[in-house]
Amino acid sequence: MQVTRMVQPLLPWCRRLLPDRPASLSVTLLKATALDIAVLAGHLILYPSGITPERRGEAAPPPPAAGGAEDLARLPARPPPPVVLLHGFIDNRSVFVLLRRSLAQHGRHRVESLNYSPLTCDIRIAAELLGRHIEEICERTGSDRVDVVGHSLGGLIARYYAQRLGGDARVRTLVTLGTPHSGTRVARLANAHPIVRQMRPGSAVIEELSRPAPGCRTRFVGFWSDLDHLMDPLETARIDHPDLLTENVRVSGIGHLALTVHPAVATGIRQALDDEGTGRATLSPTAGHADGLTVA
Repeated sequence: MQVTRMVQPLLPWCRRLLPDRPASLSVTLLKATALDIAVLAGHLILYPSGITPERRGEAAPPPPAAGGAEDLARLPARPPPPVVLLHGFIDNRSVFVLLRRSLAQHGRHRVESLNYSPLTCDIRIAAELLGRHIEEICERTGSDRVDVVGHSLGGLIARYYAQRLGGDARVRTLVTLGTPHSGTRVARLANAHPIVRQMRPGSAVIEELSRPAPGCRTRFVGFWSDLDHLMDPLETARIDHPDLLTENVRVSGIGHLALTVHPAVATGIRQALDDEGTGRATLSPTAGHADGLTVA
């Protein structure tokens, strides 16, 4: 009887992975599950390399003094803001190895991955610490603002900072990957951890994020997958708020863990960060459809 009670909370998640009828198992679902398992295996190998904080770069050199119109014409274009990568629950910066390489190959050379402690018990406290890190990055690099990419819980921490703690003055664009913006019921599987309980629907943190946020200057882009087994419902990874400038990108064909490593998603992230227009993440026709990415 005790074993039954322990297994019962796992049943909904197991049903999503393994439907009742074997015939209903789609090739796409099997491929996505296999890819997530492969990503997990690779990440377990890389995990030790990301435990320690990464080395911080030196301060940016001061801009050259103006010497007339001719000198101004020779000045290089203003570099894009630094990119801050923030990992998910019980993870570390090693999850962004491939994404970081992709960003660097396409001109984003100021990229920093931050670690927060797995013992962190409050999203609000983690958001305050993120704010201190971003202030330090801005001071060191000479940049007024940063872009942030957050995976899962990392996206929720970054959103709380931008939306509730005045971080919109520093965060130009926030890209979230598989983040439970309205809470996920799957989080009940580990509800012994306080920060996981804050990711449940109806939690105080989720309620705070649903409150009015007039004038928020950050642009939000939410990537959500139709095969994300950790989002229940799947649409919880969308950002829906009347006061926020948002764009949601549906990803078809991959699961939760693959969002940080798939090249098609990396392309979409780069396009979202490079877009300085109206706030819409305009995806190229070769990357997928107008409303999302198809990577199956």
